[in-house]
Amino acid sequence: MPLYLVRHAHAVPMQNDSQRTLSDRGRAQVRSLAGFFRRNGLFTPAFVWHSPLIRARETAELFLIGLGSEAALVETPGLLPEDDPNDMANRLNAITSAVNLALVGHEPHLSALASLLVRGKSEPALFDFKKGSVLALDRSDDLHRKTGQSRWRVSWHITPELVTEKPAPPEPNL
Repeated sequence: MPLYLVRHAHAVPMQNDSQRTLSDRGRAQVRSLAGFFRRNGLFTPAFVWHSPLIRARETAELFLIGLGSEAALVETPGLLPEDDPNDMANRLNAITSAVNLALVGHEPHLSALASLLVRGKSEPALFDFKKGSVLALDRSDDLHRKTGQSRWRVSWHITPELVTEKPAPPEPNL
């Protein structure tokens, strides 16, 4: 079961954090990443769970549009920045079928969740989730000794900066 952890893309600054929408930069980040994944087929969620915050929902929607995907989009509790990563880890551990799932959320929750899944402890964080980044994990057959939860392994980690085309450097003057 591939699991994709996605941090929402860049959002506009606002005093009311729950109302923040994606910025033009954030929308461009998602379009670039979605195009990259559409070309290589590495990101193929059947379900996309997103936090109730607008910027996460917009990130999820734009990914699915850019991928040309008909994956189910589900607002899901337990993905807010301050949520306990153990709750989501328990939900993931209970999923026994091989389904491709993407979680679109926030920091510091995603780093803590990824660290918990991979290492068995949520702190210190092992991953730096830049805005718009995607971490792909695969469930192994092993369990963490202390928690008894499934152990996950890193498949890949992509940030928007890695897929954004940059202009070629100027030719040197000879």
